Amino acid sequence: MLKPLLNFSLRDMFNIFEYRDTHPEVTVLDPPGAIEHLLNRQSMLQEVSKLDLADCHGKVGVPKQLFVNTDPLSIPAAVMRAGLSLPLVAKPLVAKSHELSLAYDSASLTKLEPPLVLQEFVNHGGVLFKVYIVGDAIRVVRRFSLPNVDEGDLSNNAGVFRFPRVSCAAATAEDADLDPHVAELPPRPLLEILARELRRRLGLRLFNIDMIREHGTRDRFYVIDMNYFPGYGKMPGYEHVFTDFLLSLDQQKEYKRRLGYTSGEG
Repeated sequence: MLKPLLNFSLRDMFNIFEYRDTHPEVTVLDPPGAIEHLLNRQSMLQEVSKLDLADCHGKVGVPKQLFVNTDPLSIPAAVMRAGLSLPLVAKPLVAKSHELSLAYDSASLTKLEPPLVLQEFVNHGGVLFKVYIVGDAIRVVRRFSLPNVDEGDLSNNAGVFRFPRVSCAAATAEDADLDPHVAELPPRPLLEILARELRRRLGLRLFNIDMIREHGTRDRFYVIDMNYFPGYGKMPGYEHVFTDFLLSLDQQKEYKRRLGYTSGEG
């Protein structure tokens, strides 16, 4: 059974481990504790920020961000102390919610509802890259995103603008007539190293990364969000990718079983 657990308690985790121990034939793909790490936007990007991929066909970072869990009236001062620049993307703390807001001015920050994470908005040409990871497999899809914001936008706009979802199935940019510098996918070697490092650090095999390229650059990328067990139905060729993934799990289990049997004989 392939089932994501996105709402679980300590008791649920105990039950999973107990069931796994008494039913060794069942595979628990990803540990609940590791999954929980990606459900909290305060912690989800920590491992990305620790990576040093400067010599890997590009640079990958995380936009400057701030966790806010205080009186909304104190948010402007907290933003100033943290050195964040407007505009700011406001994201609910719990990653299950995809509703985002874009705050153009300091006064509008007081209208936000903590707990949340404020993230500096990075101009990226209105396109993001959804990087799907299924075990060792990597697939990338272009999606439309928020447009660039210039000085004129900051001067002429005020308030908080809400977006139910920045990227969705209907907003695919695969067939759009895009600026080649915007549409160019991140280098494959960079994606492979990034995926491998995050799999190792997070202890997860089923997740996706939302990446953007800083506008005006070719090799400066940011990871702005991550999701556990995303909607893989939107990933091209997902049936074959998942079939290969599940078969590889079965082969690994059989190899370990045979190895254990051989060791027992010795």
